[in-house]
Amino acid sequence: MSEPVKTIAIVAGEASGDMLASMLMQAIKQAYPAVRFIGIGGPKMQVIGMEVLFPLEKLAVRGYVEVLRHYREIVGIRNQLRKRFIAQKPDLFIGVDAPDFNLDLELALKSHGIPTVHYVSPSIWAWRGERINKIKKAVSHILALFPFEAPLYEQAGVPVTYVGHPLADFMPEQPKREAMREQMRILPKTAKVFALLPGSRQSEVRQLAETYIETAKQIWQQCPEAQFLVPLATRETRNIFEHVRWKLHAQDLPMTLLFGHSHDAMIAADGVLVASGTATLEAALLKRPMVITYKMPALSWWMHRRKMYQRWVGLPNILAERFVVPEILQDDATPQNLAQALLNLVNSKSAVAELEQTFTAMHHILRQNTAQKAAAAILPFLIKDAD
Repeated sequence: MSEPVKTIAIVAGEASGDMLASMLMQAIKQAYPAVRFIGIGGPKMQVIGMEVLFPLEKLAVRGYVEVLRHYREIVGIRNQLRKRFIAQKPDLFIGVDAPDFNLDLELALKSHGIPTVHYVSPSIWAWRGERINKIKKAVSHILALFPFEAPLYEQAGVPVTYVGHPLADFMPEQPKREAMREQMRILPKTAKVFALLPGSRQSEVRQLAETYIETAKQIWQQCPEAQFLVPLATRETRNIFEHVRWKLHAQDLPMTLLFGHSHDAMIAADGVLVASGTATLEAALLKRPMVITYKMPALSWWMHRRKMYQRWVGLPNILAERFVVPEILQDDATPQNLAQALLNLVNSKSAVAELEQTFTAMHHILRQNTAQKAAAAILPFLIKDAD
C-alpha cells in the first residue's frame, strides 16, 4: 500500500535559509517520498521540487529602517499565505529562520490546528528573550542548530531537538588550502591573500563596500604582495561593489571579484574580513583567521544595540563564549582599524594555530548529520495519521 501524499508548507527568508531548507527537504523526501512542498523559497528549494508562491528575495530585508520601508508588502505576503494555508490545511508548516515573518504566521496556523516546526532557533539568547513566550504559543517543535539553545527551550516547556549545523556536515575538517590557491592561480605563492565578504544582501554591500575597499587599500600599502578575493552573491551585489570601486578610483587594487565561490575564497585566504552572520561560522568551519565587522544605518544600530544581551555578535565568539576573533563594528569599523586587526592576526603564527584548534573543536560539536536528524524529528508529524 502506497503512502498518502503529504503537503508541507515551508517558508525560507534568505539565501542561507534556502540552503538549510533544501537539505532538509531532500532528507524528508528520502524518509517519506510521498511529500510535496509549497511556500516561499529560493533556487535550491526549487531544485528539490518546491512550488514557489513568492520569491525568497521579497523577505530578504535586514534592519529596522529597511523592514519599515518594505513593511506593507511583507505583511501583505504573510496575510496571503495565512489565508491560503488555513484554507488548504497543509499537513505541516516549517518556518526556516526569518522569525519576524514566520512566528506570526506559525501562531495563526497552529491556532487552526496545523502543526508548526521552526527550523533555526530565533536568537533569544542574544536579544529579545521575551520572544520565547510567543514561540511557545506558535511552535509545535523547535529545531535548534546550536547546543546551548536546547536547554533554554526545555526549561520553557517548548519541544526541541538539537540537530547541529548542516555546514559542519559537508565542510571539510582540513581544507586543502595549497591546492585551492593553485586552482585559483594565486601568484606568487608567498602572497598574503585576503577574502573580503561584505554580505549577501544588496543593503549590506551598499553599507560596507566603501569600508572594505578602503581597508584593502590600507593593507596593500603595508603589504605590497597582498591579493584580495571578493565573493559576491548576485549580479546586483557585484554591480554595487564595482560601482563603489570605480568611485574610489581603486581599479589598480589586486582584487578579484567572484560570482559566489565564497568557500573557495576563504579556503585560499590567509585572513578573512567578514560581515556578521552565517559567513562568520563558515569561516570558522574552514579554520580561517577572521575579523568580523558590520555597519547598518544609525537608527537601526541604536535600536539593535539597546536590545542585545551579549558582548558578541559573531557566531564563533558566541559559541566560544569569548572573543576568539576581533569584532569591529559600526563607528569603530574604520579602514585603519580593520586593516591593522587583520594584519596583526595573519602575521601571528601562534594566534593562527590557536584559532585552528578552537575552530576544529567547534566543528566536531556542530557535526550532527543535521538534515537527517531534523527530518527524523519532523517525520512523526507526517506519519501519525498515515497508518
